[in-house]
Amino acid sequence: MSELVMSPVSTEEEMAELQLRRLKWSVAHAYNNVDFYRQKMDAAGVTPEDIRTLDDIAKLPMTDKYELRHTYPFGLRAVPFADIVRIHASSGTTGKKTVAYYTQRDIDDWKDMFARCYKLAGLTKEDRFQVAVGYGLWTAGAGFQLGAEHFGMMTIPTGPGNTEMQIEMMQDFGTTAMICTSSYALFIAEEIAARGVREKLSLHTMILGSERSSDQLRTRVAELLGVDVFDIIGMTELYGPGIGIDCKAHEGIHYFADHFIFEIIDPLTGRSLPMGEQGEIVATTLTREAMPMIRYRTRDISRLIPGRCSCGVIHPRQDRILGRTDDMIKFHAVNIFPGQIDTVLSAAPGIGSEYQIILRRERGRDSMLLRVERDSNTSLSNGEIERALLDLIKSRIGVTPTIEVVPFRGLPRSERKTKRIFDERDA
Repeated sequence: MSELVMSPVSTEEEMAELQLRRLKWSVAHAYNNVDFYRQKMDAAGVTPEDIRTLDDIAKLPMTDKYELRHTYPFGLRAVPFADIVRIHASSGTTGKKTVAYYTQRDIDDWKDMFARCYKLAGLTKEDRFQVAVGYGLWTAGAGFQLGAEHFGMMTIPTGPGNTEMQIEMMQDFGTTAMICTSSYALFIAEEIAARGVREKLSLHTMILGSERSSDQLRTRVAELLGVDVFDIIGMTELYGPGIGIDCKAHEGIHYFADHFIFEIIDPLTGRSLPMGEQGEIVATTLTREAMPMIRYRTRDISRLIPGRCSCGVIHPRQDRILGRTDDMIKFHAVNIFPGQIDTVLSAAPGIGSEYQIILRRERGRDSMLLRVERDSNTSLSNGEIERALLDLIKSRIGVTPTIEVVPFRGLPRSERKTKRIFDERDA
């Protein structure tokens, strides 16, 4: 590929000017070509001509996943069918899938964003990249492979699961970098450690996508494999994965502001929140042709990080995903996101990276059981672990669960996504 351009501009002021030009184009493109958007904007009393500054984005109505499902399959199409070169769809198993469609320019933009991600993760054309995520309608496998080939790396499309084959391919092909879910990263890292084959591998980088991961899990994978671990973000509604990643400074996840505007809103009121405050991410595409997204409520809870990263890259940053609005647990009038549990567990002594939360209702009263694993190297007793963890949860989250400590590797691992929260209150 030609020399990678990380950004078309070099200052925040130039980026804002570029975003405004592209925002005006994207809003007009959506209004003029998609009935869904034109009707929503007309109902809100806003036209493309009303977008004069970046702040004017707040005048535009927001879009959510339920509306997208009602436009299935092609209700957001903004170009002729002859210009659509690819279709992807969400991995959801209930109801209508969320469909995404792409022009050739959309595909080119997407693979450029992927190449930026690989560059930020410190990869080069000399790396050998194993793609251990799903192929098919899902955006992951095809997207990661497209970007890796565009970047110029040798690409090894193993797909998900089949750990025996994955480890064999790592050894035989000299894999240096791998993409998989965080659950599978832990699964395969522990398997490699158990087999004692780490020294036979050339692996130095793991990229984790598709699900939220805790600090403890990333640290565990890094220690077992001796690798640098990166979080990559994306969703079907926004091209797919590859729209942002943390760099080697690990000071937040860079998202590509020449292609997106991210806002943070209060998920309950829809009110815009200031930089640094935690809320729901709302995303607007700036360059997408086939399927523009205007103020899409992603349901991801995070915050935008002020200032520029120490790596010097101009693209702004979001924090790691704390959870999703529909993943929130309500327990004894306290709203809890899975990421809050992750944060507490990362600070607790003597425990591993896996956990389970079981919520039950008995005799009209809710109970919470938190199962955690012992760390493989801890000398603390189960009682000491329980007391320390309970104090942390009570002080930081404000609830009092029952804690059960199980042996190391006493909780299930998964080759795909690991289910950690079991709400049996309405079962």
